[in-house]
Amino acid sequence: MSFLEILYYLLPLVIASAVPLALVALGALFSERSGVVNIALEGIMLMGGFIGVVVIFFLEKTSLGYQTIALIGLLTGTVVGVLFSLLHAFAAINMKANQIISATALNMLAPAFAIFAWRTYYGVQQVTIEGSYRISDVPLLSQIPFIGDIFFHNAYLSTYVGVAIFLIAVFILYRTKQGLRLRSCGENPQAADSLGINIYKIRYAGVMVSGGLAGMGGVIFVLSFANEFNADVAGFGFLALAVLIFGNWKPGKIVLAALFFASMRVIANSYFVIPFLRTMNLSSDFYRMIPYIATLVVLAFVSKNSAAPKAAGEPYDAGKR
Repeated sequence: MSFLEILYYLLPLVIASAVPLALVALGALFSERSGVVNIALEGIMLMGGFIGVVVIFFLEKTSLGYQTIALIGLLTGTVVGVLFSLLHAFAAINMKANQIISATALNMLAPAFAIFAWRTYYGVQQVTIEGSYRISDVPLLSQIPFIGDIFFHNAYLSTYVGVAIFLIAVFILYRTKQGLRLRSCGENPQAADSLGINIYKIRYAGVMVSGGLAGMGGVIFVLSFANEFNADVAGFGFLALAVLIFGNWKPGKIVLAALFFASMRVIANSYFVIPFLRTMNLSSDFYRMIPYIATLVVLAFVSKNSAAPKAAGEPYDAGKR
């Protein structure tokens, strides 16, 4: 393959990987900016992806078009993510539980529930979908030289939906009154409370937004990379946390970090099309480790300059000053 052919092959895969990563990392940003650390993203992605794919599985037996089915699946995953995240919100905000332990419990619950529920109902562990949810060509836009082939040919509707929601969410976070209130709750909740801001409501909203985006990200992951759901999202929830830290809790940098980690993942899975890597004759297991090795190396360097919200992870105490 020529260099250009390799580029045409790899770039769409990188974009497809980066969208759910950036979306879920943005959800984590909303939660942490409100003051609640949400490492339950993996579990929420699993739960949203599972219910969303089950809905898609049954809708494929109807006469609905594939893109309509995909939209319904994305909406379902979003709603399920919001509802599932409420468990973490209640434990962390109302019960003032340790946020790491609460989130870990959800991460353990989600795959167990998905496997048990589908095996009980259908007798197997995997939820298999049959449809192809690619858009072969976007009218007019696919005719643009170079860009059209990469972004608008054999693309997924879920990718465009994810990008649009990311832009809307960033606007809300940094250009609206509610976004300012949410960010203040993660930096100095006592000061925000003195101005009449309801800390509990704002934190609930932050966790629910993170749950909704993670649930949608779970469905996008399945539609983009697999024809079946096997109670696994390839660690994307945990990788999204790395993207958040690497992006230094800033949306623009989160996008760049998502592209970086997505590139590492694509290289790990598609090393055979890259001449330099193919001729090294290394075990495929080595290449699969690349995204996680890159995560450790990057975090070792960037975590020292962390700009995490000051009150993230701390239960709100109205008497603390």
